[in-house]
Amino acid sequence: MRIAVLVLSLMAFVLPVNAEETKGAEALAAAVSGDIQPGFATLATDAALMVEATDALCKSPGIHELAIARSAFKAVVVDHAKVEFLRFGPLTEESRLERLLFWPDRKGIALRQVQAILANQDATATKLQNLRGKSIAVQGLGALEYALFGEGADELVGKAGAFRCSYAIAVTQAISATAAELSAAWADPEAIAAHFSGPKPENDDYRSERESLEELVGAMAQGIEMLRDVRLLSFIGRDGEAPKPKSALFWRSGMTVPAIRAGFEGIRDLLAVSKVGQAAGPDDLWVDNSAQFELGNALRAADVVKAPVAEALLDPKQRKALDYIVILTGSLQTLLGENLPAALKLSVGFSSLDGD
Repeated sequence: MRIAVLVLSLMAFVLPVNAEETKGAEALAAAVSGDIQPGFATLATDAALMVEATDALCKSPGIHELAIARSAFKAVVVDHAKVEFLRFGPLTEESRLERLLFWPDRKGIALRQVQAILANQDATATKLQNLRGKSIAVQGLGALEYALFGEGADELVGKAGAFRCSYAIAVTQAISATAAELSAAWADPEAIAAHFSGPKPENDDYRSERESLEELVGAMAQGIEMLRDVRLLSFIGRDGEAPKPKSALFWRSGMTVPAIRAGFEGIRDLLAVSKVGQAAGPDDLWVDNSAQFELGNALRAADVVKAPVAEALLDPKQRKALDYIVILTGSLQTLLGENLPAALKLSVGFSSLDGD
């Protein structure tokens, strides 16, 4: 009888721990198969469609064709923004992060280099292999935005824009190639996906469930930090500074706020699909609920901003929405960077993005 009571007591002590471990493992598996892999696959698919749309524009220049190419670019911007915060594994290897988007560019390096290519009609920049060997600043989304929306882009509707279009095609091909690499790397059943969702002591990268969970939660927390410090405050201004709409990412294409919104959406989706917040104990489930609520608030606030940033900053209602998003990032940093790690007994610290 005493033995039976002892066994039951031990089971009561052990089962909650095992249950939490199971939830952690399930969260990692769901994060990979339900969010990360599909996210990079969508980016690769839309990037390939962007190549086709730009190629069609170059073969048959026209207003309609240009609109389609620009629309394809915008779709890729949104796809990229949804996964950009996943700054670990394949995205951080071989300069893929910077190849897709060289930003922030505080010294205007990319702009000068892209303008030089267009002004000099550098034919080497129109071939994918040559372009990928050049500066990473001239082969990503920022360079493509200037080609499609920057000064002189209206020439793309006629023969005068032939060289510019050839360069744009090469950039789309470079972006597509990088996106395809990322999708393939995450789809490989023996690579990052297996190591991240099924960590083992003998792995070089993820040796324990704790390490993987810290990477996952850390990516979300640092993603919020990036959205605030690198995306929002770069043009809203810090500590009473005057707004700088032309310091905003994607201001030429009007994709500044849509990209920011997609960033919040990507973090919200990962949190919801993985259910990592629900791997905490019952007393800490409020953290997940609160984070989901605040992320929803951020999305709703972003939806208020309809105009390009220069106009939005002058409109009281839209400016208020942007300021509110900044306030929300403070709450979200606390929830995802402090409360959630504490609930999961993880150690997650912020990494400075000032030099990113």
